[in-house]
Amino acid sequence: MADELAALDWDAPWLDAWRDPGARLLAQRGARPIHELLNGLDAPVRFVPQSDLSEGEAYESHIFRGGGCPTRDNLHDFFNGLCWIHFPRSKQRCNELHQVEIARDGVGARRGPVRDAITILDENGALLYAPAPLWEALLARDWKRLFVELRPLWWQARLVIFGHALLEKLAHPRKELTAHVWCANMPDGGLAEMDAALADALSATRLADKPFTPLPVFGIPGWCEQNQNFSFYDDSFVFRPAGHRTKQNKPVRRHAT
Repeated sequence: MADELAALDWDAPWLDAWRDPGARLLAQRGARPIHELLNGLDAPVRFVPQSDLSEGEAYESHIFRGGGCPTRDNLHDFFNGLCWIHFPRSKQRCNELHQVEIARDGVGARRGPVRDAITILDENGALLYAPAPLWEALLARDWKRLFVELRPLWWQARLVIFGHALLEKLAHPRKELTAHVWCANMPDGGLAEMDAALADALSATRLADKPFTPLPVFGIPGWCEQNQNFSFYDDSFVFRPAGHRTKQNKPVRRHAT
């Protein structure tokens, strides 16, 4: 765990939104467990040891019932905590929607479409502000147009990784890592504006429609040195055309909010 945290490259573009408070917290960590470290900042939940989660109790229900977020000493839960700090309204809304589904259907082997969609967003989601031509090319999965023809427009865009499992995976970059982008243009502002817009948009009806589109994140200009050579985008196993099933980074079911 200590080695993973020490090895984080806070200058990586995908960590731009997380550099503060992430790097600052780790500089203060010492021997403290992650949950204590995270409690040093404002969040709508308290971070508690994983042992506080009762056997048989749903993780989401524990948070909803008492406001305590069970947290392990690992990179996955560290990023989950940062997401609670940066996106408090959206994380709370996801937790509320989870609990509504749990109260109605209970906890079983199948989560149902709403909880599955929340999990995709929470573990592997991303939020995008971009000019309309980029959105059109992204939704069409026209990768050459998106990343080559429209390349200059990316300097007017901003992608923020929301999913903490994806942030964990990005600690070991691989070309095929793909985000599930929420299908709505985000405000051209800071994280608080993105948080408010996403929280207001989240509903069971919207989530049941799986409102995501795949984006191989290392195609983004500036995120990968190799993509300066446009043959980078010829890899059809990563940049798959519309109509092909895109390989998903399966979310970790243990944490859904």
